[in-house]
Amino acid sequence: MWEALELEFMRNALVAGLLVSLVCGVLGTLVVVNRIVFISGGIAHAAYGGIGLALYFGVSPALGATLFSVAISMVMGVTSIKSKERADAIIGVMWALGMALGIIFTELTPGYNVDLMSYLFGSILSVPGSDIWYMLCLNLIVLLFVFYFYKELVAMSYDEEFSFVVGIPVRALYFALLGLISLSVVMIIRVVGLILVIALLTIPPFIAEKYTGSLSKMMVLAVLLSMMFTVAGLWVSYQFNLASGATIIMVAGFGFFLSLGIDAVAARWRREVKA
Repeated sequence: MWEALELEFMRNALVAGLLVSLVCGVLGTLVVVNRIVFISGGIAHAAYGGIGLALYFGVSPALGATLFSVAISMVMGVTSIKSKERADAIIGVMWALGMALGIIFTELTPGYNVDLMSYLFGSILSVPGSDIWYMLCLNLIVLLFVFYFYKELVAMSYDEEFSFVVGIPVRALYFALLGLISLSVVMIIRVVGLILVIALLTIPPFIAEKYTGSLSKMMVLAVLLSMMFTVAGLWVSYQFNLASGATIIMVAGFGFFLSLGIDAVAARWRREVKA
């Protein structure tokens, strides 16, 4: 792996992976504890609509995905509040329509043969330096947001009704969180692709939740796990010439099932000790 770091694109890939791991660990924790995994998945997949529209109108795909993701996240947020009983169905429809819109406008784009695989499964090895600066700025925004509103986010995550009663701006924080998720999705797509975004957002926090007792500790452990999965995935993909984004998710999936196995063994040992 050390010899690989002599290559600039590998150094960019490593830095990008670590920055994405940071935002995934922090925001992913909030996604998991607030039970908005399905909304996050909808935002990620609907983002392809923005990519297709951007290609058709000749603007930056990243800009198109960003604007479209933010817009669709606000619509999904309103839907989840106003129509809780039907929210899953409506979000699922927007999820599918966003993907379909992206595919149609991509095909209608004259003279452009887009590489769908790079958007669907990521292209971390081709991340330019400009994207790394964007990732760094977004990480700073996310960290400042969480640091400043940490107490309010804890209250909102574990007791929404009490938070509303005591005057915490629950809905404003909720929409701000969705907005940050939509911005982060565009960044994560560069690393693992829009199909695999939700895995990187949820697997590390899910594992971390079982071994921590507070939101802050869960965030820290989720960040560390995400970084470990990303670095290990990059190393495996380099050694065996595999797709980096998919390999990172496979490593994360292995970690997920390993944690389940450890839990099962520990539970069985506790039962035997009690017996």
